Amino acid sequence: MDRDRQRQLWVTASEALCIYGTLLGTGVLGRRVEESSGGSLAADATLLAPGAPAFSIWSAIYLGLFAYTVWQWLPANKTSERARATGWLAGVSMLLNAGWLLVTQYGLIWLSVGVIVALLVTLVTLVRRLTALPAADLADRVILDGTFGAYLGWVSIATAANVTAAAVASGWTLGPVADQALAVAILAVAAGVGILLARALGGRLAVAAALAWGLTWIAVARLTTEPESTLVGVAALVAALIVAVSAVASRRPRLALARA
Repeated sequence: MDRDRQRQLWVTASEALCIYGTLLGTGVLGRRVEESSGGSLAADATLLAPGAPAFSIWSAIYLGLFAYTVWQWLPANKTSERARATGWLAGVSMLLNAGWLLVTQYGLIWLSVGVIVALLVTLVTLVRRLTALPAADLADRVILDGTFGAYLGWVSIATAANVTAAAVASGWTLGPVADQALAVAILAVAAGVGILLARALGGRLAVAAALAWGLTWIAVARLTTEPESTLVGVAALVAALIVAVSAVASRRPRLALARA
C-alpha cells in the first residue's frame, strides 16, 4: 500500500472517530458539552463563555471536514501537493477534536486544556502549509481554506474560553472587579493572536471571521445574560473589530502583489 493510500485511510478513520466524538458532545451518545464537566463549559459559566448560538459554527466545520474527507479520495487529489501537505495533520486535528469531547465527558477539564492547545498548534501548522500552496480552484479554496481557516479561528478563541473555564472550575478568582479586568486582558491577547494570524497567514478571511464570530458572541452573552459585564462585552466587540480590520489590512499587500 503506497503512502498516499495510507494517508487517505488515516483521514477517513479519523473522520469516523470525529463523528463519534460529535455524537458524544451533542448528547446523542453522551452528555452535551454544556452539561459535561459539571457545567464548566456552559454559555453562562464564565466571563469568556460565548453565547450558545456561537457553537452553531461547528455545523459548518464538521460539514467541511466531511467534504475534505471525500475531496481527498477524488483521483485528481490523491497525489496533490495540498492533500499530501494537510492529510496527516487533518487526521490529527479530527482525533484531537474527538479526544477533547471525550475527556470533557469525564470531567477532565484541565486535560481538555492540553488537548485544545495541541489542536490549536496542529491547525496553525496545517493552515500555514495551505498558505504556502495556493488553491487550485474554487472547491479547493472552500473545502480546504474555508474549512480549516474557520476551524483555526474558532479554536483560537475556544482555547481562551477553555482555559478560563478550567480556572473557574478550580475555584480561581481575584474578585468581581479584578476578574473582569483579567477577562479584558485575555480578550486583548485574543485580539493580538488575531493580528499575528492575519500577518502570518496573509489575512485569511475564514480565520478572522470565525475568531470574530466567537468574540462577538462573548460580547452578546456578557451584555445580555449572566454573568453580565458591560466592560467585558464592549472589550469583546472591540477585539472582534480589531481582528476583522487586521485581516483586511493584511490582505491588501497580497492582493497588490497578485495584480502586479
